[in-house]
Amino acid sequence: MKESYKLKQNALDTLVEDVLAAFKNGVIILRGDLAAGKTTLVKAMAKKLGYKEDVTSPTFSLQQCYGEKIFHYDLYNHGLEHFISLGMLEELDKEGLHFVEWGDEKLSDILTNAGIDVMTITIEKISNDMREYKICIH
Repeated sequence: MKESYKLKQNALDTLVEDVLAAFKNGVIILRGDLAAGKTTLVKAMAKKLGYKEDVTSPTFSLQQCYGEKIFHYDLYNHGLEHFISLGMLEELDKEGLHFVEWGDEKLSDILTNAGIDVMTITIEKISNDMREYKICIH
């Protein structure tokens, strides 16, 4: 699956439905500049999956769990090497959807070599309320 969507931030429903129809278990790596909308996308996904509580960025906690099958990670502050040193790669093998903000190609390679399904969504901020989402399943 390789798709590209240009959407207003408040019109994520189509993207969310398409992603969840194609990808039900595995790791979704989210790429994009600061304030591109990575956490906003995770919020929309969690809401569509029935999670009703507040979804926040795990920038300082490294990991947030929403229910039993939605996991959210942020590698921005500590990087992939710190994530690996903490044994967090094992977390990504759990059943459910794992959203990893600031993941890179190295993480994608590690996961695909381990047999874990990986999707990458790259978000580009076009304007304050418009984003382009590029999706690739590895």
